[in-house]
Amino acid sequence: MTDETLRDRAIRLYDAFTHEHRDRRTLLRQMTALAGSTVAAEALIAGIAASPAAAAIVAADDARLRVRKERFVAAPGTQLIGYFASPRAAGTRPAVIVVHENRGLTPHIEDVARRLALAGFDVVAPDFLTPQGGTPTDEDKARELIAKADYDAVIAAAVATIGYMAKGAKGAPRKVGIVGFCWGGALVNRVALAAGARLGAGVSYYGPAPAPEEATKVQVPLMLHYAGKDARVAQTAEPWVAALKAAGKPVEAFTYPGVDHAFNNDTSPQRYDKAAADLAWGRTTAFLHRHLDR
Repeated sequence: MTDETLRDRAIRLYDAFTHEHRDRRTLLRQMTALAGSTVAAEALIAGIAASPAAAAIVAADDARLRVRKERFVAAPGTQLIGYFASPRAAGTRPAVIVVHENRGLTPHIEDVARRLALAGFDVVAPDFLTPQGGTPTDEDKARELIAKADYDAVIAAAVATIGYMAKGAKGAPRKVGIVGFCWGGALVNRVALAAGARLGAGVSYYGPAPAPEEATKVQVPLMLHYAGKDARVAQTAEPWVAALKAAGKPVEAFTYPGVDHAFNNDTSPQRYDKAAADLAWGRTTAFLHRHLDR
């Protein structure tokens, strides 16, 4: 897709579909009108959508890591499926929770968990669709389930997971951070408000933000990554960042010019921007180590 105007219009249509819970048939009709044929429309959609078949950056069987996927009890009455990844080498490390997009716990998010493990963290990526049977293979169905989820219960489950991960080897306490993308990025902000000092640091990638008046309640260092072309998220993000700074909160916010929402997702060819993703990732891992390492 080389026509930037066509590409940008197609991405806006797809974003409306994924984030405003629109009908796929409507999306196909709109894309067909834009592209000129059903075949071209399907190609547009395929290029923008995340591909579950895309190659992982860190292989699931990477010999440097220990990985497992299992149910865990975050707190009494709160059971979640979690994808765990840790460096194989012995040692005491801080923990990080990875929060998925509105597609649920996908292979891409599991890959992100492995990348963070290689960066020196013990990681869990919880499936916040566990109460609804877990993440389905159909991403449209996953988005439907996300829209129906009890958001307060999800926040509570995330806060409970902080407590679960705060107990390191032999029960020794450790600091816990959280990183989230899109829907998960929005959740990071809410968890920062709910968890208080129990959370060591939070990183949000292009997540819609809370109301600015909530900023005074934040007790945790935040790093916020935004896409320059993401007008939808900017509507809430800009007032949120301004309010955090006005309240004297420890926040680092970065906007990456000329990139789209979900620029970190390497399984979406038309959205992924390697330069921005690499820069944001380097900032993210350095930030987490700075605030979580003892």
